[in-house]
Amino acid sequence: MRQYIIKRLLVLIPVFFGVSIIIFALIHTAPGDPYAYMVESGLPIEEKEIQLQKIGYYDSLPVKYVKWIGNVFQGNLGYSIRYAEPVAAVIGRRIGNTALLSVTSLAASTLLSIFFGILAAVKKKTFTDHIISVLSLIGISLPAFFLALGVIKIFSIDFNLLPVSGIETTGTNYTGWRRAFDIFRHMLLPFLVLTCTQTASMVRYTRSTMLEVLGQDYIRTARAKGLSDRVVIYLHAFRNTLIPITTLVAMSLGHLLSGTVLIETVFVWPGMGNLLYQAVSNRDYPLIVSGTMFLSICILLANLLADILYGVVDPRIRYN
Repeated sequence: MRQYIIKRLLVLIPVFFGVSIIIFALIHTAPGDPYAYMVESGLPIEEKEIQLQKIGYYDSLPVKYVKWIGNVFQGNLGYSIRYAEPVAAVIGRRIGNTALLSVTSLAASTLLSIFFGILAAVKKKTFTDHIISVLSLIGISLPAFFLALGVIKIFSIDFNLLPVSGIETTGTNYTGWRRAFDIFRHMLLPFLVLTCTQTASMVRYTRSTMLEVLGQDYIRTARAKGLSDRVVIYLHAFRNTLIPITTLVAMSLGHLLSGTVLIETVFVWPGMGNLLYQAVSNRDYPLIVSGTMFLSICILLANLLADILYGVVDPRIRYN
């Protein structure tokens, strides 16, 4: 296993450089410059040119990339034009908020999808299966932003039960359990939307995988031996559905940690998704490049995590 992990990490190195070149080139060949919006706000043209010269805006693309990648290996991700501070500090403040929202919603959606997916597979072509299938189809078809606006309308505007946006109540200095409860209240709505959208797609995947496993010969043999349905389903069948489910969960974790741009923007949740939206809106190139690379690294590491977990959930798998 250790050899396999080392090999996979070595494979990630050229992938990382390839992705970084593509991202860097796409962002730096886009029209406009990072100080364009400041000119509209009153920044003199002469000062703008000085700043552009300072950040190497007029250097050739290869020179810009070499400078940037060299700084990255020294731990310098650049200086945010929008926030006027190091990019690493800006990202550091946001990643924890995204991780909090993403990991909790993924854990909840995984448990719910496994439960309802297995239930739908076991109750195939019954009323229960039809209800679960219809609800999951609605969840997949319903746009996430529409669902987000719907829960805001119901829980925040109509019943005034939960806050609309942010992570903490402004103007308060809560500490300890009061602060934790305040964050929990602000997190409930985006958590609900993310959990519903994730569960909807994962339920159908779990159901189809479980149905395929239940049709295998060894399942019929286990039942012929007189084993109870509970043992057959959870001890034999479920273990063999874990590999594809593990792939789905690991990839979902990568995408969620990358930043749920839409949900975080709607709920003004101060995470990576909302940060990237603001960076793109303000043409903050250093922040856009570093933030996008962070997303890519999350997805690459999620792939690696999925491969490693294969050997954990299925002892038959051995890496040479």
